[in-house]
Amino acid sequence: MSADLLLDVRGLSVDIRQGASAPLRVVNDVSLSVRRGEAVGLVGESGSGKSMTAFAIMNLFPSPLARVAAGQVLLEGKDLAQLPGAALRTMRGARVGMVFQDPTSYLDPLMPVGRQIAEALRAHGRTDGLDARVLELIDLMELPNAAQIARKYPHELSGGMRQRILIAAALAMRPALLIADEPTTALDVTVQAGILKLLMRLRRELDLGILLITHDLAVVAETCQRVNVMYAGQIVESSEVGPLFAAPRHPYTQGLLASILNPASRAHSLFSIPGGVPIAGHWPAGCRFHPRCPIAREGLCDVVEPGLKTRGGGADRCHLSDEAMAARTWEAAGPSPQPSPQRGEGATP
Repeated sequence: MSADLLLDVRGLSVDIRQGASAPLRVVNDVSLSVRRGEAVGLVGESGSGKSMTAFAIMNLFPSPLARVAAGQVLLEGKDLAQLPGAALRTMRGARVGMVFQDPTSYLDPLMPVGRQIAEALRAHGRTDGLDARVLELIDLMELPNAAQIARKYPHELSGGMRQRILIAAALAMRPALLIADEPTTALDVTVQAGILKLLMRLRRELDLGILLITHDLAVVAETCQRVNVMYAGQIVESSEVGPLFAAPRHPYTQGLLASILNPASRAHSLFSIPGGVPIAGHWPAGCRFHPRCPIAREGLCDVVEPGLKTRGGGADRCHLSDEAMAARTWEAAGPSPQPSPQRGEGATP
């Protein structure tokens, strides 16, 4: 394993048990990686399986009916899916932290936020210097007057401040990897920008690996070095960010890019991909995107499931990716936003 390879997910599949019936396969054969000091995007519409993939990486499912059915989740060479309970709890927080999209749901309304950060430290056996470490973490989040903030209750803070407190708690034990699951979805645009800027600064300064889960490719363009596009429980395209924005190969990726609001576009309406993501576990035969795909070929795309084909530095899951790339099927919304020139600063190329 490469010395800078932090997270290595190999062939991950997740099932949900449903009584006497066969289990539902909601995540299927997902492989991705994150290196130290790198931000990697996992992007797709709601229902694509992004959050379930994150829960599987943590082996922390919201329902006892869900389980890792196949694959490996290697964090610094240790398979999290196979660790016994005590060892897994030690890894969570100490080596990998997670931030969720709604901080209100994860902060205790009856406890000052400073105490909640301290609880994250105590949970991993830290008992000395708690107050100093809490203030250090709040300062790291760029919040003014750390001592005053530490005494406040969640309802006394804005949404952006609460999210920064959650990030502080997730980083309390200096983990090597942070999984950020839609960390800006519930925030307004200016606050979103501040949170993303904070995450990228932490990535550089702490040599932190970040798996950023989002539905917004524009966020990926500003923050990530590599991206995995997910649809219907599968990775359908993976690439470095620059090549993916310049020449997307999968029709779904092309559709996501075309749906980004772009001030330079002359289009009179906002584009959206026709149809919707199929119900989890009830996938169509053949290519899972074929019912929504404008270039799907009858007798091929609706019958044969495509494998993930490696091409140069990326991969795609499409029978007709060469045709899709040449056609650029959905471009009614105008040119896609280009990756930020600052996104790779201090990162492994």
